[in-house]
Amino acid sequence: HDALPIWCSHMSWREIYAAKLKTPEEAVKIIHSGDTVLIAHAAAEPDGLVSAMVDYVVEQDLRDIHLVQQHDMGTCKFFEQGMEKHFRYSSLFIGARSRNYVAEGKGDYVPVFFNRIPNYVTDIEPADVFLVTLSMPDEHGYCSYGLSCDFAKEAGERPGTKVIGAVNPNMPRVMGDNFIHVSCLESIVESNEPIHEHARPVIGEVEEKIGANIAGLVHDGDCLQLGIGAIPDAVLKFLGDKKDLGIHSEMISDGLMDLYETGAITGKRKNIDKGRMVITFMMGTRKLYDFVNDNPAICMKPVSYVNDPFVISQNDNVVSINSALQIDLMGQVCAEAIGLKQYSAVGGQMDFVRGASASKGGKSIIAFGATTKGGTISKIVPFLTQGAAVTTSRNDVDYIVTEYGIAHLKGKSLRERAQALISIAAPAFRDDLAKEFEKRFGETI
Repeated sequence: HDALPIWCSHMSWREIYAAKLKTPEEAVKIIHSGDTVLIAHAAAEPDGLVSAMVDYVVEQDLRDIHLVQQHDMGTCKFFEQGMEKHFRYSSLFIGARSRNYVAEGKGDYVPVFFNRIPNYVTDIEPADVFLVTLSMPDEHGYCSYGLSCDFAKEAGERPGTKVIGAVNPNMPRVMGDNFIHVSCLESIVESNEPIHEHARPVIGEVEEKIGANIAGLVHDGDCLQLGIGAIPDAVLKFLGDKKDLGIHSEMISDGLMDLYETGAITGKRKNIDKGRMVITFMMGTRKLYDFVNDNPAICMKPVSYVNDPFVISQNDNVVSINSALQIDLMGQVCAEAIGLKQYSAVGGQMDFVRGASASKGGKSIIAFGATTKGGTISKIVPFLTQGAAVTTSRNDVDYIVTEYGIAHLKGKSLRERAQALISIAAPAFRDDLAKEFEKRFGETI
């Protein structure tokens, strides 16, 4: 799709647009039994188009449609009872709606690093049809992938993949390597449905303490990667006095806007993409979507670039901040499963852990509240729950932060790691952890 098709030379983009315009019901008729259908990620999921697809597949009694999706945010009509005879479902990042569906064996989870998902959807499990929400075309006929460039750019450019674009005035036009020309679309559907939003999290006392602890590890000129949730937003609250911070992050959310408005984020000290906030997708409120619309400070790029550890490491002083569900006394981090139940996915955690580690002056931080379930369960444990996956290995782990302090594990022995982790565990669980330490190392703390 790098060059426009020859037939475009004698047609204006508006004529091409009009020729490709269809109703959702007409557009999805290109789907056949046995096809692989890729659904755009997160806020770019086109609910109306997906619903029309499901209705068509059921009406025509199509079988063995392989649905591939990363992080469900839509209505997921294909999860309704009886749909299994029509669809096979594969998730690349478990979300709230797919969690139980996969746990019940009705769908599957595919482990894959975020930076390798474009390879999965173009080479390993190439999509026959791609359903995606796009911005309205600009004066040159280019639509933006909007809030989710990630794998969309490469999936949309794959020869053989038919792209059905739901053009929507509610989808922001986000700058960067984030566009597709209307001539490259198989068909166009006009939509005015609201774009999926993610409410701002409530920052509690625990998150405030964690945010303050992490802020002490961030210095002027550092380049940040942050996820979504109360802890990243809490960190941002404490960085208003910093200068010339940069952003190279797989995503951003609303908390970043507040920090940007203080002038703390300039990107002046970045080695690459200087002066621009580089991201691959975002989730947040309408205020965030309006903020990024046509904003030249934002540079959206494919995840194969943004999350490539080699690219990440080209910036000095990268500070990556991610979360976890459990960590054992050796420093093995599980951020994606509760025992055998897949809760989320590896996402970009390892991409940035390794990118930050290779960055000159870089730091990788795993941060979480020390307990869960109302303080009754410790997240710092002697052993990961049986069946749980190791997301970040003990060889990669660097800083661990809870509301009780900071444990720097890189370069430390197993004995030193256990001591450091017990010191930042919730006090109610330290005695039991100390008993395990004594059993394991033959000495008391």
